[in-house]
Amino acid sequence: MPGLAEIAEAAGVSISTVSRVLNRRAGVNEETRRKVLRVLAERPYSPRGLGALQRTGVLGLLIPELSNPVFPAFAEALETRAAGRGYSTVLCNTRSASIREEEYVRMLLARGIEGMVFVSPEATDVRASHDHYRQLKAEGVHMVFVNGGMPSLEVPDVGVDEQAAGYLAARHLAELGHRRIGFVSGPTRSMPARLKATGWAVALEEAGLPHDVELIEHAPYGPAGGASAMGRLLDGPRPTGVICSSDLMALGAISEARRRGLTVPQDLSVVGFDDIPLAAYCTPALTTLAQPIPEIARAAVDGLLADMESTPATVRAGSVFRPRVVVRDSTATPG
Repeated sequence: MPGLAEIAEAAGVSISTVSRVLNRRAGVNEETRRKVLRVLAERPYSPRGLGALQRTGVLGLLIPELSNPVFPAFAEALETRAAGRGYSTVLCNTRSASIREEEYVRMLLARGIEGMVFVSPEATDVRASHDHYRQLKAEGVHMVFVNGGMPSLEVPDVGVDEQAAGYLAARHLAELGHRRIGFVSGPTRSMPARLKATGWAVALEEAGLPHDVELIEHAPYGPAGGASAMGRLLDGPRPTGVICSSDLMALGAISEARRRGLTVPQDLSVVGFDDIPLAAYCTPALTTLAQPIPEIARAAVDGLLADMESTPATVRAGSVFRPRVVVRDSTATPG
């Protein structure tokens, strides 16, 4: 692996500039910073010029955002498990960073990160390029995906059973007597959203209920996306029950239903996903699917460390955990 001087020479900059880029310090213009990061992507840098990652006892936790409470919950659970195993962690918020996930990873490696846990990574985007994961794996980088595995990447992954989540949510509404059940989904390019949609369709088919494309509306994750998708559903033949890809989408969906004069759950039942703390305290309290976050975090960290320490693996690719239906006040029999 090249050292600092080699990276600087290849990028045509000074060693101090490379150092500033690696440590995310000011004083480097955007064009120069990206030039250095491109070289790092092509020639992984080792702080001591060795051909293997250093034993620093530090893991990188890469999460997409902090605004959705489920991600800080995962970060806390992962950090707690890592600390219990004698490792410290560095938390990285990839979506709000001004650089791509791949470039973020290169900076972490350059600073001695031993292994990485990717929570809901770019791998969940079926339209994105995943070549950087394959390159990292070829370079011997230790990593594990949480709620974002793709079999073609051959990277260990742990997560909730997204298809089961869609199935259980739709079945819950069908058992309450709902006969037209919509789905406020995440983006079409999101693999978790696609898997939930599959589960939704299977449950409705089993119940002999319609599961047409017109009953699914896609939108960005978050309250605003949930509101816009719910609005489009309500513009057509109105469903009596709706499941959502996340609790935040569900809160937005409920807000839109209220704006249109509908009452939840009397006029419309709504189910979320994640069981964020707010779900139990909003009005009405949200029926949702809970992820077993501590169990997922434990399996992810233990599997990563087993790989790093060359011990028998405790997690295999495709390890999934079943979600649990938490029934609260936002669902009821149709009015």
